[in-house]
Amino acid sequence: MESFMNKNNIESNSSWAGALPVAQGLYNPENEKDSCGVGFIANIKGEHSHRILKDASNILCNMTHRGATSADPRDGDGAGVMTGMPHSFFVEEAGRLNIKLPAQGEYAVGNVFLRPDEPHVYEQKSTFESIAQQNGLKVLGWRSVPVDNSILGPSSKSKEPSIQQPFVILDPSVHATFDNKRFQRQLYILRKEATHAITLKNWFYICSLSNQNIVYKGQLSPVQVYDYFYDLQNHKYLTHFALVHSRFSTNTFPSWDRAQPMRWAAHNGEINTLRGNKNWMRAREGVMSSDYFGSDIQKLFPIIEDGGSDSSAFDNVLELLVVNGVLSLPEAIMMMLPEAWQSNDNMEPEKKAWYEWAACLMEPYDGPALMTFSDGRYCGASLDRNGLRPCRFYKTTDGLMICASEVGTMNIAPERILEKGRLQPGKMLLVDTLEGRVVDDRELKLSIAARHNFRQWVDEQMLSLEDAVANAPKFDAVASVDDVPLTQDPRLSAFKFTIEQLNLLLMPMTTDGKEALGSMGNDAPLACLATEPQIIYDYFRQLFAQVTNPPIDPIREEIVMSLECYVGPEGNLLEIDQSQCHKLKLTTPILSLTEMEAIKNFDITRADWKTRVIDITFPKSEGPAGYVPCLERVCDEVSAAIQDGVKIVVLSDRGVSAERVALSALIATGGVHHYLVNEKKRSRVAIGVETAEAREVHHACVLIGYGADMICPYLAQEAIVKLHRENSLRSEHGPEKLIKNFIKATSNGILKVMSKMGISTLQSYKGAQIFEALGLDEPVIARSFAGTASRIKGVGFELLALDAFALHERAWPSRDTVAIEGIPESGDYHWRNGAIPHINDPDVDEVEPWTAICKRFCTGAMSYGSISMEAHSTLSIAMNRIGGKSNSGEGGEDPERSNPRENGDSLRSAIKQIASGRFGVTSYYLSDAEEIQIKMAQGAKPGEGGELP
Repeated sequence: MESFMNKNNIESNSSWAGALPVAQGLYNPENEKDSCGVGFIANIKGEHSHRILKDASNILCNMTHRGATSADPRDGDGAGVMTGMPHSFFVEEAGRLNIKLPAQGEYAVGNVFLRPDEPHVYEQKSTFESIAQQNGLKVLGWRSVPVDNSILGPSSKSKEPSIQQPFVILDPSVHATFDNKRFQRQLYILRKEATHAITLKNWFYICSLSNQNIVYKGQLSPVQVYDYFYDLQNHKYLTHFALVHSRFSTNTFPSWDRAQPMRWAAHNGEINTLRGNKNWMRAREGVMSSDYFGSDIQKLFPIIEDGGSDSSAFDNVLELLVVNGVLSLPEAIMMMLPEAWQSNDNMEPEKKAWYEWAACLMEPYDGPALMTFSDGRYCGASLDRNGLRPCRFYKTTDGLMICASEVGTMNIAPERILEKGRLQPGKMLLVDTLEGRVVDDRELKLSIAARHNFRQWVDEQMLSLEDAVANAPKFDAVASVDDVPLTQDPRLSAFKFTIEQLNLLLMPMTTDGKEALGSMGNDAPLACLATEPQIIYDYFRQLFAQVTNPPIDPIREEIVMSLECYVGPEGNLLEIDQSQCHKLKLTTPILSLTEMEAIKNFDITRADWKTRVIDITFPKSEGPAGYVPCLERVCDEVSAAIQDGVKIVVLSDRGVSAERVALSALIATGGVHHYLVNEKKRSRVAIGVETAEAREVHHACVLIGYGADMICPYLAQEAIVKLHRENSLRSEHGPEKLIKNFIKATSNGILKVMSKMGISTLQSYKGAQIFEALGLDEPVIARSFAGTASRIKGVGFELLALDAFALHERAWPSRDTVAIEGIPESGDYHWRNGAIPHINDPDVDEVEPWTAICKRFCTGAMSYGSISMEAHSTLSIAMNRIGGKSNSGEGGEDPERSNPRENGDSLRSAIKQIASGRFGVTSYYLSDAEEIQIKMAQGAKPGEGGELP
């Protein structure tokens, strides 16, 4: 555990050439995002020509507006092109260096970034050649890529690398005959091992290293790419496809390595679940094996390399899946970007079965995404399940497929257009240049689904929770609830239940099956500033989709949303086997008392599903000092359970009593999850949480976000039974139905929270840590919430332990006390005299005059353009006259409006909106604002009253 904490406390700059600053203040390099333009042009028959490359330049330059530059237009955010291997060109160029190349496909060449000073170039080349030799490869020689750096701006030029091309073959002294699969495997190992050895921070980066394609890219603008690389201007450079990318580095730092295309793909969009994807992939390394790689597989770890972007992480995983050879490139894309299949009743059963098998192995990389990709044979594009990025394509009479983020990237005469269209959500556009045809999406996916009888695998191997409950020993959940009256149950005080939570949150969920909605925000003190003891969930705030990343409507777009999850030990990602479907299927992560009891009894009913309950309480006699040792003991017990073959561990605080204090279920869940991820054991076990803490949707979301596979909020459900038993509910339903309503409301609430971040599936949301912490100290973050931003430090384990003991003391006082009987009122939602303070506490002794009240009047945010200048300025004048505030809207504001008129009227808007740093926002615009509003998403969702996280 100690080494785990130390690793997470070390701040290091692992970015390429130190181009990105280390985390400091409000900045964290992990938040770097792209918003880009992508496209490709391919000859469907696979015929090579220079025209393809030239036309790709038009596509790239016509998407300049989708990229960005700095204040100096010579400094671009990044752009590049991927092409097929121009064999005749390289034969001629290598010949100038006295290098004789073998037949096409029997050598590899790629563009490699090196530190630009001569000693480092020599040293890094030597290291690369040595690693190649160790892996049965031989470097025939190096070619310096001719470039024109006179066109670069100061920023890109300051980090300009030396770009070198190694010519690599299988060493004939080791390999008597050429084997293409072996060659590709050894090239991949060479790339990974060289990257780990020389490192990104030493300027080393391999843009591509393949015998099929090559990538030219850099910190350039689209119009600079072909001018910078002389190779691309050479008429002897022939290719059958060209894939281009223009990068918009949204409020982030551009760098040479983050330009795209990557080695296999180019990405327009954002991967919202990246942190979870990274953690899960690291965990899978512990169960990963391959006959193809053998013992060399250890050289590939970590699969997702540090210092890369979200697009880079996707590309790292895609590269592994394709080079491993079990999945083709289209299959790997289908697994990582699945279409919405769970709720689609019209989908073919065999295709649905394939997606279900794939879901047992990997969670989707979720978020708005258009992914273009190529391996030399295939060239294609795939859209996320929501279709939240545009993609247009043309098929021409002369055998070209043209695809881009928008129409108009190439001038094509109408008579040349054979077919055109828009790529649909979750669909794939695929050109097979070997077979010389465009493969239909349905045909492609049905042929992939027919490789094995995946439906039989799922039916035989998968266990549904409904079947598990049906086969479990009879359990009466209602009868199991004790007879202690609700108001006298000490556990409610120990876990900080309040009468407001029961009345305003729990009862509506129970009686109506819907989460209660509120408004007016939260004006109570932050958890880290409160004087009352807090539960740790209150230190977390949900993140939400912003600007280019729209939220989803979980009601009207229900077909793309899913709470289904497959839990239990994961199979080996690098093979296809029916045992990979040996999972427990949950339709929701929220379990009833009966369902959790069935899971805890798997030892009796299911010999192949061993379960162990881990107590997360500790003796009160140990005092607050026992809090962290309890967490360490829990982690050790979970690790031991995994060694014993346990498939599900249940972290339970049911042992809380007058003598035992509970560790926070969230601290325990996050701590165990990150401990197992670090030990590469997380994918070998499912984590269940049986807790009295969780009763709100937010609590469930935080637990899931930090690794919980299933949650049983037992005290909330027992409280529902007691409320029914004591006739405190206005409902004719029995307790079983009331609990079902509570689970339904909580589940729908989770969907709503996921949708605010633009995430569609619980499988992707789980472990993705879509939160920031306010007021938690670094040791707490490092141990239980690694990777979470906590910009305001403060509360450590000692204070959390003291809060736990303060609440425990209220429940089971150690001395005689005088207290009001019953469940306390906190004043969280309704003002109560003597309860927690609010910003807007009522005070009838200080009734304000109308002039003071009017200062709080504001107009709605309507941009000039959506309404006329006359209407826009009249609103401003009116609000300024009464002392209120008008709102500029998101489109900027003419500086002239800040100058008062002769009669004293002002057209200035006190509130300024920001939708993006590029839309009418200047330094003067910001400095002239009394209030700044940052737009979080495009468009409101009807029926939710503008509710935000």
